[in-house]
Amino acid sequence: MLSFAANDILKLGSGGAVTLSLLSHVGRLPDQGILIDGQWRPAADGASWTHTHPATGEAIGSFPVATESDVDKAVHAARTAFDDGPWPRSRAGQRVKLLHRYADLLRANADDLRRLQALDNGVPLSFAGIYATSVEAAADVFEHHAGWIDKVGGETLPPYQGGDHLAMTFREPIGVVAAILPWNAPFLLYAQKVAPALAAGCTVVLKPSEFATFTVLRMVELLVEAGLPHGVLNVVTGPGNPTGEALVTHPLVDKVSFTGSRAVGRHIIEASAGTLKRVSLELGGKSPTLVFPDAPDVGLAAMTTMGTVTMGLSGQACVAHTRALVHRDVYDDFLNAAQLLAGMITYGDPFDPAVLSAPLINAKQLDRVLGYIERGKDSGARLVAGGSRVDGALADGNFVQPTIFADVDNTAELAQEEIFGPVLAVVPFGDEDEAIRLANATRYGLGAGVYTTDNRRAFRVARALRAGTVGINGFQVEPHLPFGGFKQSGLGREGGRSAFEAYTELKTVLMPLTDELM
Repeated sequence: MLSFAANDILKLGSGGAVTLSLLSHVGRLPDQGILIDGQWRPAADGASWTHTHPATGEAIGSFPVATESDVDKAVHAARTAFDDGPWPRSRAGQRVKLLHRYADLLRANADDLRRLQALDNGVPLSFAGIYATSVEAAADVFEHHAGWIDKVGGETLPPYQGGDHLAMTFREPIGVVAAILPWNAPFLLYAQKVAPALAAGCTVVLKPSEFATFTVLRMVELLVEAGLPHGVLNVVTGPGNPTGEALVTHPLVDKVSFTGSRAVGRHIIEASAGTLKRVSLELGGKSPTLVFPDAPDVGLAAMTTMGTVTMGLSGQACVAHTRALVHRDVYDDFLNAAQLLAGMITYGDPFDPAVLSAPLINAKQLDRVLGYIERGKDSGARLVAGGSRVDGALADGNFVQPTIFADVDNTAELAQEEIFGPVLAVVPFGDEDEAIRLANATRYGLGAGVYTTDNRRAFRVARALRAGTVGINGFQVEPHLPFGGFKQSGLGREGGRSAFEAYTELKTVLMPLTDELM
């Protein structure tokens, strides 16, 4: 097993590829099939997808590619379970107990699940304790939403125009939900969609990413073990075309919940328009960190920012703070600290506890990130760290050095586009107004960070930023807080009461107060 520091990359030479027997680190792969009405099955046409590990190029395993026919069966199973089954009409206590039981099963199987995640997307085991990529996050989300089941209701309202009647509102489950997951944080993002949907009484057709399927299949196995009725959760595996497309266009789907790219999000809105599906979208970001000269610790601000860009997911996170806006008085201090962390990042076998960062998920993303880096070198920005692919002994993996560009023009591609890789663009500013203007000058608005010891400034800047979540002297995602984006970073929120309500419809009932109904 290999691990090494980023500043040792050039010392590896060309000693040939290293093969890591990654499959030896997991007990077994989960049932590799489509789940419809409680039964695992192959694809209708027998087609399958072979998953290649991003760290080694090793073929890990295969799973079915669900056809339009498979998706249709899954949606009909969910429709029948919603229209005629017990789950939407179950007592609150039944749903509460099942979701708590499931959270316990997730925690009991945490080690196996962490290993499957490393096998799927290369997130190293050393990073599995970080909340966003941890099993604990998934368990917490299910427990949190279980707590809303018996607490979210409607209202009783007095008549507005007079008359002898009672006006009531009720929250009812929205129906059949198509939940489409990305690959980068399967624990948290699976839970953020499935937990509120089940808590509200919906039924679900789930499509995991083709690049992180085995982790999700194992979590679904545990949900079945927890006692979820057949048909309430169905799984279709495969890529966006044909599987995802068949799901988002199906006329019996009532709501689509998607996390992924802005381009796919736009397509889902268009595809859902024909039947006016409800849509929740958590899309991309170009989240800024704003570092003021009175930051409590400029070095820590730099390392925290750089950590979101390099450690664990290698910047492959929608909310990674890939744009650092730094006051000129502390600019050099920030760059020095960011470079220091970049030189400490380790790569290699994700099962090696010394490894800190993942490869890029596939060859297409590798080429995309390297293209951004090459164009960045030609843009006039100053390259101060990284800037190339990791070669030598890890040449078969999709590894890219932590890359820092300084003196970036905020209108340049480096500062505007979601690169989804370990690339940080550092932009100087002179005063608070300029910092806010630069931060908001993007199509995205997912997250932001503000580093200052001035409470008034912290509050003032946080309110002025057009972003869904703003962290002061730090940043984290919590299961009880709404998470989502302004502008083109998405529609709706995940987490907290707002997520539960997003899986419900609000119904008004007017009842005359008479002895007999007219």
